[in-house]
Amino acid sequence: MLENIVEFFKSLPDKICVKCGEKIEEQSECYTNTCDKCSSL
Repeated sequence: MLENIVEFFKSLPDKICVKCGEKIEEQSECYTNTCDKCSSL
């Protein structure tokens, strides 16, 4: 069962910044949709 959960999270697509389109490096439980660079503007 645990392997299925791990595979599920591994298969999620990368989170993309809605302003610049770059990949967001963050934890999965974070709900922001902009990268650090765009959110500080």
